[in-house]
Amino acid sequence: MNIQEYADRDLLAMDVANKLAGDLETALLHEETVAFAVPGGTTPGPIFDSLCAADIEWERVRVVPTDERCVPQDHERSNARLIQERLLVNRAASAEFVPLYVPSARPEDALPEVEALIAPVLPLHVLVLGMGEDMHTASLYPGMPGLAEALDSDAPILAVARTEVQPEPRITFTAPVLDGALSKHLVIYGSRKRAALERALSLPPEEAPIAAVLSGITVHWAE
Repeated sequence: MNIQEYADRDLLAMDVANKLAGDLETALLHEETVAFAVPGGTTPGPIFDSLCAADIEWERVRVVPTDERCVPQDHERSNARLIQERLLVNRAASAEFVPLYVPSARPEDALPEVEALIAPVLPLHVLVLGMGEDMHTASLYPGMPGLAEALDSDAPILAVARTEVQPEPRITFTAPVLDGALSKHLVIYGSRKRAALERALSLPPEEAPIAAVLSGITVHWAE
């Protein structure tokens, strides 16, 4: 794990955007198409604002959320909505978006259909993650039902996350898919998340799911 510290969040956003563009460009030298997995939420927005203008062959990039709330794509809590509005614009508008959520009565029923969309774009070439103060990442939450199975080395591509701290179920990449990304970046802000990350280093993934993906990752931190 490599930690890079920045003087402020604006500098972090610009630098991470440049690094991601470089990682994507490098991957495109070796692959016909590349898979780029990104989080939703508020943290990556400024990074996306810079990255979307990068002069790379976006038409060969497949963008996929690391996890998704089971809500319509136009819902204010949809990760797909943020990605579409903040990343898939400007030059990046030519990238292909691959969704994790397909409407169904139960998200478990839609997993085979979603996995059929996702499997052809794997492995992940470039990955961006966030982390909560509870040390969750993507939608792998401490104590959630099915966490052990989602952390297992033989886990399927996707899992359904149900937790009392979130109002709706989610679909998430499992730990081996995230950890298998060729280039991994974690973006966190503030002293509390920095402290949480340091705690995670001495905890098992069952207690700190972020610990399952820290090997070889670059951490970008600003207060």
